[in-house]
Amino acid sequence: MTSDIARLNDFGQSPWYDNITRMLVREGGLAKLIADDGIRGVTSNPTIFEKAISGGEGYDEQLVQLHNQGVSTEDSFWALAIDDIGAAADLLRPTYDRLGDDGFVSIEVSPLLSLDTAATIDQAKSLFGRLARPNILVKIPATAEGIAAIEESIAVGININVTLIFSLDRYSQVIEAYLKGLERFAASGGDLSKVHSVASFFVSRVDTETDPRLPEGSPLRGKAAVANAKLAYELFRQRFSGARWEALAAAGAHLQRPLWASTSTKNPEYPPTLYVDSLVGRDTVNTLAPTSIKALQAGDANLRPDAVMEDLEGARKAIADLATAGVSFDDVTATLERDGVASFAKSYQDLLASLEQRTRELAA
Repeated sequence: MTSDIARLNDFGQSPWYDNITRMLVREGGLAKLIADDGIRGVTSNPTIFEKAISGGEGYDEQLVQLHNQGVSTEDSFWALAIDDIGAAADLLRPTYDRLGDDGFVSIEVSPLLSLDTAATIDQAKSLFGRLARPNILVKIPATAEGIAAIEESIAVGININVTLIFSLDRYSQVIEAYLKGLERFAASGGDLSKVHSVASFFVSRVDTETDPRLPEGSPLRGKAAVANAKLAYELFRQRFSGARWEALAAAGAHLQRPLWASTSTKNPEYPPTLYVDSLVGRDTVNTLAPTSIKALQAGDANLRPDAVMEDLEGARKAIADLATAGVSFDDVTATLERDGVASFAKSYQDLLASLEQRTRELAA
């Protein structure tokens, strides 16, 4: 494999595909990405499923069956999603078996539960149990209510993809929840080598929110997202070192790798692989949207090993300079978390509405 996507593996970064459809899984598209481009994982979210299922391809027959069985619209969605996620996980199972810490497929709890700790825990247990595969990650958003759910899920041995992380403060809480969860799991006799987690730090949306708050032509435009992610990687290296982590690692614990999410470029003035080139780093994941996959396959990238460690002082200065320019970065990240939760909830509700409409059409 010689594509730029596959080269990320050589630099210690795992490329995952930020997309899933039934046709992608069943008609060889995902298998080709695994074989030709070294893709080592798949992520999904309500928006991705909304686009996939509302397209209709490959889902109608199962929808009719579920409808005839009297299954509700929401339960029908979960049946469709679990079938797709399970099939993708089976395709990636050889990767998991070979590497031990890769080959994962993520499924997200209902966004309507983002502010309900107990309900999130219950659904995480349900999804993990129904999929019954070691290479499944259940996505839980890093809201204040989600932090406790993350710790509890890890403490009972559920693999977790922590999503919607924007700020360093919240990321620090996520790491602490993971470490505490591992310690509790170990204390109960659990095998730490069986537990996996990634922390999904969102990137491009940071620039999308920050840039309009800056004056036209400001040199800080397009700088905040990469700077924030670089400082997150620095925090990752700091927290996963020292006596506490070494004791867990000796018992078989895996790193909770930073996962760079939302890495497709939203501003057409920026290079198409800006959020890939700048964040190459060991023990990380980059989830690549279809547009990023195409750009990397076309050879448009400027990949450099350990690019995420370049100019950390410059990253710190960029964040500090935002305050000087009158931009509250705390408000930026709080807005992004709030809007992210709302956006996923809307996508989920739109998805259910589309499913209900499609079911009516098929029944007629």
